[in-house]
Amino acid sequence: MLFQEKEVNLQVEMKRLLYILTLSVALAVGSVSASMVASPRVEQVSSDETTVTGGKGTIAMVAGDSDATFNIYSITGQLIKTVKVNAGTRMTIDMPKGFYIVKCAGRWSRKVVVK
Repeated sequence: MLFQEKEVNLQVEMKRLLYILTLSVALAVGSVSASMVASPRVEQVSSDETTVTGGKGTIAMVAGDSDATFNIYSITGQLIKTVKVNAGTRMTIDMPKGFYIVKCAGRWSRKVVVK
C-alpha cells in the first residue's frame, strides 16, 4: 500500500513539472524584445482616420489628419515599441507572429494579430 501511495505522489509531481515546463516554454517563445523588430517603412496616404492593422509579419499604422503616437505592447503588457507617425502617412513595421495591443495615445487601443 505504501508503494502505491508513493507512485501516485510521483505521478502528481511529474504532472506538475510537465505543466511548469510547458508554461515556461510557452512564455519564452511568446516573449518579444525590441531587438526583434525591424526598421519601419513609411509611405504617404490620404486618410482622415487613425487606424492600425495586423498582417503577415507586420503591423501597419496610419495617422489621419494629425500626428499620432502608437504604443505596441505584448499580450503580457510589456511595452515593445513606441512609434510616432506623421499626419497623412502610413508606417509599417515587421513584427514576429503573435498577439499585440496597440494604443494610439489619448485616443483608443486595439488588439492586433500578426500572422
